Amino acid sequence: MKEPKKLTKLEMKIMETLWDKGSASIREIQEAFPEAERPAYTTVQTTVYRLEFKKALRRGKRVGAAHIFEPAVSRGSAQRRLIDDLLGMFGGRAQPIMAHLIDSGDLTLKDLEEATATLRKLGRKHAGDS
Repeated sequence: MKEPKKLTKLEMKIMETLWDKGSASIREIQEAFPEAERPAYTTVQTTVYRLEFKKALRRGKRVGAAHIFEPAVSRGSAQRRLIDDLLGMFGGRAQPIMAHLIDSGDLTLKDLEEATATLRKLGRKHAGDS
């Protein structure tokens, strides 16, 4: 799957629904939102068409009059794009983001352990490439 264009918050919520369900109609996407936060059907429809234009999703089969949409980009590639954009705002430095996560209490010991394991794995991989 290719690298997606930048996605808005609403677009990401719609994509989350598609990644979780695999495929869905516009009505199913709209109904996946909590009732208190549910956008109008036409808002979801317009956003889905924008996502189709961005090639983040595609039309799958048709059931009756409804088109069924499915993701054309992976969750991981969309998340990487958002993180790369965020890092770009800080000149590519992760330290301010890490400091914020620590200060806010959003970074757990488990998160740090997973990050350390990933860094070790990358270190071994790079050492093997030399």
